[in-house]
Amino acid sequence: MEQTVATQPRITVIGAGFAGLTAAIAAAESGARVTLHESHRTPGGRARTAEGPYRTNEGPHALYDGGPHWTWLAQRDLIGPLAPLPPREAARLRIHRGGRLRRVPPAALLRLLRHGPGEAPVDSDFLSWAAGLVGEKGARAAANFSAVALFHHDPGSLSAAFVHQRLRRAAKLPPEARYPRGGWGGLIERMIDHAWNSGVRIETGSRVDTLPEDGPVVVATSLDAARRLLGDESLRWESGRTALVDLALRTRRGDPFAISDLDAPGWLERFTAQDPSLAPAGQQLVQAQFPLAPDESRADGVARGEHLLDLGFPGWRERTTWRRESVAAGRTGAVDRPGTTWRDRPRIDRGDGVFLAGDQVAAPGLLSEVSFTSALEAATLAVRAARLDPDRA
Repeated sequence: MEQTVATQPRITVIGAGFAGLTAAIAAAESGARVTLHESHRTPGGRARTAEGPYRTNEGPHALYDGGPHWTWLAQRDLIGPLAPLPPREAARLRIHRGGRLRRVPPAALLRLLRHGPGEAPVDSDFLSWAAGLVGEKGARAAANFSAVALFHHDPGSLSAAFVHQRLRRAAKLPPEARYPRGGWGGLIERMIDHAWNSGVRIETGSRVDTLPEDGPVVVATSLDAARRLLGDESLRWESGRTALVDLALRTRRGDPFAISDLDAPGWLERFTAQDPSLAPAGQQLVQAQFPLAPDESRADGVARGEHLLDLGFPGWRERTTWRRESVAAGRTGAVDRPGTTWRDRPRIDRGDGVFLAGDQVAAPGLLSEVSFTSALEAATLAVRAARLDPDRA
């Protein structure tokens, strides 16, 4: 029997970042009436791309093509044009180790990559496990390299299984990282258009302070915001804290594509190497992240970044045309301590028709993949709950 508006299940989604948009689209495609609330004037969350001459994301972003989200996005023609990295630029990856920039990663890192998925234990920290295979020095270098996908100040202290999986993904050849041309904003705009065309009602500038009672709700906000909204103190999980540095430099031939710091966690990348449209002609856009320990300040992270710039970008101070610094705290994805996995994180189904989605909840994957995976499960559960209790829908 064909559904009418009156018989369609009603779903509310709170938060219009990558997870919220995914959940809203999935629920609408399942036949639900969906209202999506976003407190900002534009959707996108951390996946927004800044307007203006410098098309920056909120910290370094990449879309990995090794997960199910890639297929889901591709089937809906949402990925759009990609910005491939020219081979000559890929050859300009530099490794900071022992105070110097090098072209070749340490052998210990390559040896660890030969270990297959599932070999690293959940109950051991990464440093102890890896040191038993390649020595402490090599283990620390590998841990610091993995920070590109962790945003954590001490990756070696985290679960060996957790870190090793991300190490393998980040160092895979050919690379899994893909960059939507023009920044993540283009991907988000396509998702917004697809949501509208799927019947999703998008309310921007709409802050929700109490849970709606007229149907299931998907909460796709930060854990802090979800904890306040739900009044649930159990909604906590560790995340990283990192200094973010964005620079625009006048172009100089020979600048590195990226610098991976193996002496301490940190990553610096020239995003215009693959997408010149991110900055005006004759300028290069560099974005970097330097994880901060609890006792470190933004200035400490920025100082590490400036040291790498001194080594790899001669005359960068005189070439700087624009600069921005910030700190991201609790917005860098979940990290798992030894003895824990994503299954121990806050669960998606909170009961009473409330479901969580986002990169800090119980779902497998890498950063944005967690948002995607949890959003699809939350949407499926929400639609099912609405159909089981039509009086609330």
